[in-house]
Amino acid sequence: MTEIAISAARSQLGDLVRRAAHGRETIALTDHGHVAALLVSPQVIEDFEDALAIADYERRKAAGTLEPGIPMAEVRRRLGLEQQ
Repeated sequence: MTEIAISAARSQLGDLVRRAAHGRETIALTDHGHVAALLVSPQVIEDFEDALAIADYERRKAAGTLEPGIPMAEVRRRLGLEQQ
């Protein structure tokens, strides 16, 4: 993780955002030596959200608290994907 002071980041913001977005680099913006904010790629957040959803599913499955699912045929019907 790269750390940069907010005052120094002002003049480099465009470059820092591109580094986070395209290089999947995490940029920590510091204020008086303490991390105040992070610049991260949206893909990193999406990956974390996916991992959390899977972990929650596995937890509910292990606890036996999963709700009943929707059969695939019903999903296809609702989405208008049934072959006619």
